Amino acid sequence: MRPFKKYIVVVVLLLPACHAVAQSKKEKDVAAAVESLRTAMISGNKAELEAVASDKLQYGHSSGKIEHKQEFVETIASGRSDFVACDFTDIQITISGKTAIASFKVDAKTNDNNKPGEVHMRLMTTWCKERGEWRLLARQAVKV
Repeated sequence: MRPFKKYIVVVVLLLPACHAVAQSKKEKDVAAAVESLRTAMISGNKAELEAVASDKLQYGHSSGKIEHKQEFVETIASGRSDFVACDFTDIQITISGKTAIASFKVDAKTNDNNKPGEVHMRLMTTWCKERGEWRLLARQAVKV
């Protein structure tokens, strides 16, 4: 084989590996954004909640209620929806350009309106890349 052809073969074989590494980095970045959502929900810190959410947020509850960014932030920051502990498991991430879907199971201990409780649900979240960061664009919950 001529030296030039060897280089072409090497480049062709390495391209899929380079794509996989890039995809893996994007998935890690989305997973970090999902983790930021989880920790913000537990802390109830208004600035953290605002930072993780897109200004165009549509936040769907399993009851059918839809909140926008301001309502989502205020509900958690005020303590009306109080996550004492929250685990996200079985996380699956799919990325297409500047949009990602992350679905996962949520098991949480709550203290809404000073009433201890537990929540078990599945979430499907949509994330968009805004100003270089992954932000929560949409969320829909279903009861397990």
